[in-house]
Amino acid sequence: MEAKQAALKEKLAQLTVEESVGDGAVRITANCNREITNIQLDASKIDASDLEQLEDLLLVGINRVMAQAAEREAAETQDLLKDMMPPGLGDMGNLFG
Repeated sequence: MEAKQAALKEKLAQLTVEESVGDGAVRITANCNREITNIQLDASKIDASDLEQLEDLLLVGINRVMAQAAEREAAETQDLLKDMMPPGLGDMGNLFG
């Protein structure tokens, strides 16, 4: 069981999700362990004098990418649970999600 959990954590670290906000002004990448791996800013689409706008874009982008990572993590965990269920129990794995 612990080996499968460790393998899942490693797999989640390799899976990435990305979110772009502000018409591409901010692009945020995270892995499915919910760790931000990259933030890119397009200076041509950001008003450097409006820090509040940049803060808002970052907040929205981070929240969206974290939601995507959580959804993907849940799906991968569900798959792991299905694989761990003994044969003949059908769809009982769906009880968890």
